[in-house]
Amino acid sequence: MKHVKFIALIVAAAGMTAGSAALAKGFGLHGPKMSFEEIDTDGSGEVTKAEIQAMKDAHFAKADANGDGKLTLEEMQARARQHADERAANMLERFDKDGDGALSKDEMPQPRRAGRMFDRMDADGSGGISKAEFENARMHRGGMHGHGQGAGKQMEQN
Repeated sequence: MKHVKFIALIVAAAGMTAGSAALAKGFGLHGPKMSFEEIDTDGSGEVTKAEIQAMKDAHFAKADANGDGKLTLEEMQARARQHADERAANMLERFDKDGDGALSKDEMPQPRRAGRMFDRMDADGSGGISKAEFENARMHRGGMHGHGQGAGKQMEQN
């Protein structure tokens, strides 16, 4: 039961993040682009906290399949599967250049920073990443993003 409550908290936090992201980015590639007018439901020309809360409530209600005001693990998994299905369909539609209903390796999207990350890790420009460069990049990544992978090592070294 504790796990279900914990997961519900995560979903609620994700809903808040999604609400903020909707304002900032309009959901971009991973979902429907919401216009300002769609969020500004009263047409006042301003998005209010109440409108953001209403959007979050709508997202919660969509996930709450049985309408009991609680999200079970099954409901959260079903919503996650639905999101994954929608993202996959959008990706196929967007990148299937030859229209064959499948993505070839060449049609797969390339990360915007694909080569730059390697170049940053290869600090001495040798064309390869040494163990020291790898560990340095790992330490900085852990520290910057809070994943903790390098944080402990960094503390040990100090």
